[in-house]
Amino acid sequence: MVGTPEGSQRHVTRTLVVGSSGMLGRDLLSVLGEVSAVGLSREDLDITNASAAITACEGFDVVVNCAAYTAVDEAESHKESAFAVNDTGARNLARAAQHSGATLIQVSTDYVFDGTSTTPYRVDAQTNPLSVYGASKLAGEHAAFEENPDSSIIVRTSWLYGRHGICFPRSILTAGRDREYLEVVDDQVGQPTWTRDVANMLEQLIGAKVHSGIFHATNEGRASWFEFAQKLFDLAGWDPGRVRPTKTALFPRPAPRPAWSVLDHSEWKDHGLQSPRSWDVALNDAWQSGLSAFASPESKS
Repeated sequence: MVGTPEGSQRHVTRTLVVGSSGMLGRDLLSVLGEVSAVGLSREDLDITNASAAITACEGFDVVVNCAAYTAVDEAESHKESAFAVNDTGARNLARAAQHSGATLIQVSTDYVFDGTSTTPYRVDAQTNPLSVYGASKLAGEHAAFEENPDSSIIVRTSWLYGRHGICFPRSILTAGRDREYLEVVDDQVGQPTWTRDVANMLEQLIGAKVHSGIFHATNEGRASWFEFAQKLFDLAGWDPGRVRPTKTALFPRPAPRPAWSVLDHSEWKDHGLQSPRSWDVALNDAWQSGLSAFASPESKS
């Protein structure tokens, strides 16, 4: 067996996870492990501060930006705040990564598309955000490529859920414990996506030393919010008939939602990487890994 030469050390890719206290950030830190990854929360690093970003990124090989202004409806009336984090913050991190010779992985969103397609959006599909949130995230994508063109990766995801944050399963299951029936829209279609799976996809990119490109990191397949809710009721052992379909138009909100948020995954196979698995298989694993707690009467909402 050939071992490591005495006195030498195998290089460990040092990864900085920005926004590490969020749902995705926490899962990514867990997947990467303490040896190779360091996390900074919003309290640790204000990414709108350019000099602070440069200092924070020093010594890292990869910087993953999981930080974002995600209050989609509030962004409509707080445009400056949304762009400060999602655009200026991304630019600061891209510039800092370029300064330290690191690859930036900028986490983005399906909201950069208008949702009018009927086929999965490819990475090079025409963008056309309908909301301030979507526009701010698209601006962040452009900023990353402008500041660090050779070492920036855009990873778009959507319909995220996980054990460590506010998400659709938590809301639906909490409401399902107390209400006779729920009305859930059936005219928005997307890809329910477990943050743990996205974390594994990000680990693939880091391990394969991919330095640039756009990838769609969602679970495979498609479902409406109504179908997603019915699946959650089924997993909880509740009658799925208690979930009733309704239409988006009956529940107007400040920010429009894309009606179609199904993303194509061709880039993974094209790079010799493992393609995402189906959303229902991932949800079953997520349920066994702790998501089921949301259906428990003892669970805190």
